[in-house]
Amino acid sequence: MNSENESNVKKEIIERDEFDDQGTHEDDDSKRLQPWHNQITIRGVVASILIGSLFSVIAMKLNLTTGITPNLNVSAALLAFILITTWTKFLSKIGIVSAPFTKQENTMIQTCVVACYSIAVGGGFGSYLLGMNRKTYEQSGGTSIIGNSPSNIKEPAIGWMTGFLFLVCFIGLFVLIPLRKILIIDYKLTFPSGMATAVLINGFHSRGDKMAKKQVKGFIKSFCSSFVWGFFQWFYTAKEGCGFVQFPTFGLQAWKQTFYFDFSLTYVGTGMICSHIVNLSLLFGAVLSYGIMWPLIRNLKGDWFPAAIPESSMKSLNGYKVFISIALLLGDGLYNFVKILRVTIINIHGRFNSKNLNSAGGVNQDNLSDLRKDEVFIKESIPLWVGAVGYVTLAIISIIGIPFIFPDLKWYFVLVAYIFAPSLAFCNAYGAGLTDINMSYNYGKVGLFTIAAWSGKEHGVIAAMAACGLFKSIINVSCILMQDFKTGHLTLTSPRAMLLSQAIGTALGCIVSPLSFFLFYKAFDIGNPDGEFKAPYAIIYRNLAIIGVQGFSALPQHCLQLCYGFFAFAIGVNLVKDFSPGRVGKWMPIPTAMAVPFLIGGYFAIDMCVGTLVVFVWQKLNPKKAEMMVPAVASGLICGEGIWSLPASVLGLAKINPPICMKFLPG
Repeated sequence: MNSENESNVKKEIIERDEFDDQGTHEDDDSKRLQPWHNQITIRGVVASILIGSLFSVIAMKLNLTTGITPNLNVSAALLAFILITTWTKFLSKIGIVSAPFTKQENTMIQTCVVACYSIAVGGGFGSYLLGMNRKTYEQSGGTSIIGNSPSNIKEPAIGWMTGFLFLVCFIGLFVLIPLRKILIIDYKLTFPSGMATAVLINGFHSRGDKMAKKQVKGFIKSFCSSFVWGFFQWFYTAKEGCGFVQFPTFGLQAWKQTFYFDFSLTYVGTGMICSHIVNLSLLFGAVLSYGIMWPLIRNLKGDWFPAAIPESSMKSLNGYKVFISIALLLGDGLYNFVKILRVTIINIHGRFNSKNLNSAGGVNQDNLSDLRKDEVFIKESIPLWVGAVGYVTLAIISIIGIPFIFPDLKWYFVLVAYIFAPSLAFCNAYGAGLTDINMSYNYGKVGLFTIAAWSGKEHGVIAAMAACGLFKSIINVSCILMQDFKTGHLTLTSPRAMLLSQAIGTALGCIVSPLSFFLFYKAFDIGNPDGEFKAPYAIIYRNLAIIGVQGFSALPQHCLQLCYGFFAFAIGVNLVKDFSPGRVGKWMPIPTAMAVPFLIGGYFAIDMCVGTLVVFVWQKLNPKKAEMMVPAVASGLICGEGIWSLPASVLGLAKINPPICMKFLPG
């Protein structure tokens, strides 16, 4: 979802400030650039650990509730700026002189934070790793489903999860190092997320304190409001189904179909960051599924599926929810996969034909600022042998180590994965540079289906999900590194400092993410389809593996025909979006966004639409202020309630329950 969740704010910042912030300021900065090892500071590492750990907890909560996590790059850069500038001002007031806070240090912290929380997002804690546990096995049908045997269960544990992440994530840092100059300088790929973050950082360090003070105040106000609100709500949630989170905003009948505003400021803030079309797609998916389809299918109980089977069974209503969601995800993913692969091949072919790699994108090579950025980027090069030796060494360690964690994933499966991973990582990074769509999750599904079919019914499910994590992690980490290299290129930050920052953040993420996962896993009922922490992607990924092992025999009656229809719908919507006039295409929903409420309901879509409504009204009333303040206010809302989840988890572990249950009953 991250690829579709780019905010309009970022795009507007790029359009307005790209020229200003990349012009004369770099002329002065480049004259006083510090060596790369001075760009990584102790205070920067400490700030990275604090912000990265915070974002990991927030991302984990989002992963385990709805599975939708917005792109937090801008929030990371903003929080880094707030934290370090506040710290330096505090030191100056007590008479201690500290080193100036540069945009290179800001970039280093942002890179480290993004690398850290990306492990929580893409590490599989809410999808393929969680899908291995017993609860998801039982929800997927247990022994009644061929291939879903008890041997295909692996319960979560901090030890093996941490080891697996270190094995599959670090190798992604070395995949594309030899190609960084080609992707960033020769091909002039834009990497819109990386560019937007760079423009924001350049703006922080060039416009003075006035804007920064306003953003800091906005962040603090929204942060405190969100934290206090989360604390206040906790008192009314003594039992399941209690509290403001179950407030029947539109009446009890709508509440039964999951249509209510649950007062989650986290998702209001997320909706403020996400684009309008993402939020509207979520609402459309909720109305279509829980408003129309599921009530109709529920009335066919006894005809389409046995009346005696509970709705949570994969042979009952839940089967339609899961597999139609999968059809939407696969249709949208396949279309975008083919589209971006086609764009990549055509673009690369055109470059080879032109024999001029430096002519891409119509960029003026005489521009002094561009030449200076290129010079800084090339000056402190990373030797080719570092990438080659790092990749081969870590690949050998993984080939030996991963089968010990997952005996079903044989060493030759891992070897084949590492042979094909570099070419897939290049295609993904190139496509992301052109379109800002990171397709690592689709490459992961390719690995999942391939290994599932190869492994067989007895051992295929666990092997397939582990292979999915292997492919996805390598490709995702390498793509994020290229995106951060783009940010570093535009902020005159050394590539060596960027690589080391990414390595620090990746190591931190591999440690913090399993810990934050177990904080929630031990304190809450993770994976309960009727609870707050539904973790919808866990059952989706397990059923993807089951389909890969046994085919479509796991589907309930008439579900296959509905899946065909929604698969075609996903492709059709994308075709209309790409080939119709802009005024029509911009209103086409995003099938991947639609798929999530098909499985878990519409309450969070309403929260996010409230966020998008706030941004829409704000942009109409005061567009300049909205452009400046939306990222700060949204980040505060997300972080405030996210921080409250830490003490809430600790209270849950200590068996300290809220004193009141607020519940709504018919009159």
